[in-house]
Amino acid sequence: MTQLVAVDIGGTNARFALAEIGGDGAIAMGEPITLATSDYTSLETAWEAFAAQAGVPVPKAASIALAGPVTGEVVQLTNNSWTIQTGHLDTQLGLERFTVLNDFAAVAHAAASVTDDQFEYLAGPDIPLPRAGTISVIGPGTGLGVAHFLRWPGGYHVQATEGGHIDFAPLDAVEDAILHRLRQRHRRVSVERVVSGPGVVDIHQTLAELERRDVQTLDDRTVWQRGLEGEDSLCIAAVERFCLSLGSVAGDYALAHGASGVVIAGGLGYRIRDKLKASGFARRFVAKGRYEAMMSAIPVRLITHPQPGLFGAAAAFAKEHLS
Repeated sequence: MTQLVAVDIGGTNARFALAEIGGDGAIAMGEPITLATSDYTSLETAWEAFAAQAGVPVPKAASIALAGPVTGEVVQLTNNSWTIQTGHLDTQLGLERFTVLNDFAAVAHAAASVTDDQFEYLAGPDIPLPRAGTISVIGPGTGLGVAHFLRWPGGYHVQATEGGHIDFAPLDAVEDAILHRLRQRHRRVSVERVVSGPGVVDIHQTLAELERRDVQTLDDRTVWQRGLEGEDSLCIAAVERFCLSLGSVAGDYALAHGASGVVIAGGLGYRIRDKLKASGFARRFVAKGRYEAMMSAIPVRLITHPQPGLFGAAAAFAKEHLS
């Protein structure tokens, strides 16, 4: 049995959990400890806070998933101010073995490793994700995470991407207006400016402008709350429009990856799962012109594991160090 610390660092939160990997490869996760990244100036100080709260000596092995491109010994996180020097984690954190990977690569490791009962139907044929082929993994949150993995009988390989930063492509006049609004602030408008938790604010404000309403600017938490609880017609429309855009970009990634299955992941995806099923998400996913029949044959699932980033970080450690 191998013990380690699984870490998932995003733009808003840093999550830590003790994990055990059995001789058969089974992964057991402890209860996560969640810290706000804004409360700490570095991974090292957040690690110290986690170790103090853990109440037991922490293992000298870790797998750390980071919200940013992991391409060298220095990683600048995309949506917070931390800079991670991956070549010094042994001395900074007292580690003997460690894995460092992109946060959405960790989610892809989870999607490749959990059992079929940890997925929920969203769209497409009601069949399990295929055991061979490419699976796209997409997750709206503070930003938009994108990865994919190639699986074959007995194995898989994860490919991290920065796919959330491709250009946003409008499909109708409303999305043209969303793009126009965003282009006033950004020379280049990426997909995650729209298809992310904070993106719902600009969607909401664009809808207000189109209806010539004098509506106060709400933060994203308020728009989501009012939209999901049915308290405000404009917030409801903003959530619906978000679901449409997510369906479009999920279909785009499936086309680009040559995917035979798609997984939607992340806390926001889980929170809006009922809305996704009732919205035009599935219609937009398949709306790819001559390829509509092909898109209709792709199963789209939501991963329901409560901490896919942490579980996937542990799975990545097992693949690197224990295989």
